[in-house]
Amino acid sequence: MIKKNINLNWLRSFEAVARHLSFTVASQELGLTQTAVSLQIKSLEAKLGQKLFIRRAKSLTMTEIAKAYLPTVRDSLLALNLSTNGLFGPDLKSTIVVRAPLALIVLLSAKIGEFQTLYPNVVIKFVSAIWIDTTDTQAVDIDIALLPDGHASKHMEKLSTEFLVPIVSSNFTGSISSAADLTDLSPIHILGFDDHWSRYLNAFELQHDVQKTRFQVDTFVAACELIACDLGCAVVIERYAENAIEMGRNVKLAGSAVPLSQSHYLLDSKSAQQADPVVQAFKQWLRSCF
Repeated sequence: MIKKNINLNWLRSFEAVARHLSFTVASQELGLTQTAVSLQIKSLEAKLGQKLFIRRAKSLTMTEIAKAYLPTVRDSLLALNLSTNGLFGPDLKSTIVVRAPLALIVLLSAKIGEFQTLYPNVVIKFVSAIWIDTTDTQAVDIDIALLPDGHASKHMEKLSTEFLVPIVSSNFTGSISSAADLTDLSPIHILGFDDHWSRYLNAFELQHDVQKTRFQVDTFVAACELIACDLGCAVVIERYAENAIEMGRNVKLAGSAVPLSQSHYLLDSKSAQQADPVVQAFKQWLRSCF
C-alpha cells in the first residue's frame, strides 16, 4: 500500500535529527522546540508504520530501515532546495527579473559587476527575449525591447539610438574598400533581423541578394560564432559588434555605420516591484550603460 501525504516538515525534521542524532541540536537548527521536533518524528513513524529511531536515556540511534530511508530523503530535500534557489533565487525579496534581447544580456554581462558592487545582496535573473511568448506569465521587473522608433508610446522610455555595421572575421584577408564589396561575401542572416542587410545596403543604393545566404541563425551570439570561424559576414547593431570586439571575439568591423531607425526601449513593467528602490536603482544604472 502506498504511503500518501508525507508532510515535508516531518521529512526535514527526520533528516536533521538523523544528521545530528540529537533532538535538541536538530530543534535549534530548525528553529522549533524540541517537543515539536519529537512530535513530527512520531507522526512520521506513525505514517510509515516503522520506528526510525531508538531512544535511550543518553543516546539516540537510527534503525536499519531509517538508515536505508535517509539517503533518499536527503537527496530529495537537496534537489528541492537547489531547484527552488535556481528558479526563484535564494531570497525572493532581493531578486530583480530582467527580460532583454540575448545580445543585450551579453553586453550587460560585461558591466553588471558595477551594479553588484553597489548592491551585493541583489540577485539579477536574466530572461532572454529571443521571441515574445504571449503565454509567458513570468513577472518581469525590467523589460527591454528593440523596437522601431515609430512604434514608441508614452509607456516606453528610449534608452538608445542604434546603428548598423557589417562585421567579418578578424582573420578575413580580403579587401573591403566600399559597401559594394560586401555583396561579394557570404551573408549570414539573423532571424527576426532579416531586414538588416537590406537596410544597410540600401543606404549605399545597393541591393541585397538573398539567394547568396549560406547561414541563418536566431541570435547575434550564434552569428558572431560563425563569423569568428570565417564562415561569412553579417550586418548587426553597432554596440553589439563593439562589445564583441571589446570582449575579444574574433570579429572586426567591415564598414561604416548607418542609422537603424530602431532603438532599445525600457517598457512599462506591471510588476509589483517596479516601485522598489532597488529596481529603480537598476533602471538608473541601466540608463548609464547606453
